[in-house]
Amino acid sequence: MHFDPHPVEKIVVRTRGLRKLIARPVFKRSEAEPGIIVSCGSLPEQHVLQMQRTFGERPLTVHLQRPKVEGYDLCFVSRHDWTPELAERPNYHSVVGVPHRVTQRVLAPLRDKARLRYAPNNEKVAVIFVGGTNGAYAYDDRALNELSNVIHKLVEQHWRVLVSTSRRSSPQTLQALLELRNPMVEVWDRTGHNPFLDYMAAADAFLIGKDSITMPCEALVTGKPVYALELTHIPGDRVTKFERFHHDLQDVLKLTRPFRDEIADYDYVPLDETGRIVKTISAALAANRA
Repeated sequence: MHFDPHPVEKIVVRTRGLRKLIARPVFKRSEAEPGIIVSCGSLPEQHVLQMQRTFGERPLTVHLQRPKVEGYDLCFVSRHDWTPELAERPNYHSVVGVPHRVTQRVLAPLRDKARLRYAPNNEKVAVIFVGGTNGAYAYDDRALNELSNVIHKLVEQHWRVLVSTSRRSSPQTLQALLELRNPMVEVWDRTGHNPFLDYMAAADAFLIGKDSITMPCEALVTGKPVYALELTHIPGDRVTKFERFHHDLQDVLKLTRPFRDEIADYDYVPLDETGRIVKTISAALAANRA
C-alpha cells in the first residue's frame, strides 16, 4: 500500500501429487513487470525468485522474515529470529516483531468518536486482546480463570474494559469472556462491525495475551502502556521462541511490561517498524533507478 494503492496480491498454497502437476502458475510471463515483489512465508520464495529471473533480475525482491533460500535483495528478520551472522549481510535488517498496517495516522481520526462511545464520562479504558492456543501457550481453564481475575481487578480499579478475541480464539474462550460482560466490560461477540481499530483508538492501556506477536506490535504504535498477559505454557521449542520475543520487548527494549495486578503509565518511543521498512525499501528502489 505504501508503494501502490492497488497492489497485485498472490496467495501461494502448498500442493501435492497430481494437483501439483496441474496447478496454475503463481506468476505468468504475460503479466506486467513489477517494480517490487514483497513476500512472507516460505511457500512463495521460489516463485518470487523465479519471477525476478523472468524479468532480468530487475524487480526488487523483499522478504518479511528469514528466507530459506538465497537471492532476495532485502530481508527483514524479527529480532527474536535474528542470529549474529546476519549482521554481516548488508541486505538483512532486524525489526521488532512483525510489520502491520496500524499507525497513529490511522488511529488518530478515530479517537474522539471512539472515546465518546466507550468512555463518555472520560473513564480510563483498558483494551484486552485475546488470541488462542497456538502450540506455545494454551487458553485452558487455568488461563481463562486468570483472565477473568484480571478483568475483575481492572473493574475494581475503575477501568472500563473492552475485550476482543481473534480468529484463533476458540468458541469456549469467547463464551467464557461473554459471561463477564457488565456495564463496565464490553466483549465483542464477533457479530457486526469489528471494533478492533475503534478499541485501539479509545485505549488508555493494552493487555494482550502472550500468544500473539502481531497484536503487541500494533499496540506499541500508540505510545500507551502495553502489558503482557501470562498464559499456560506448552513445553517445547515454540514457547521458547515466544518467550524470547517477550523477553526482548520487556527486558531489553523496555517496551512492554508483565501485568501484575495494576496498570501504571510509563514512557517509551512508539514503534513504527513498518515505516522504517518502507524507508529502507524506498532507498533501495532509488538506488536501483540511479
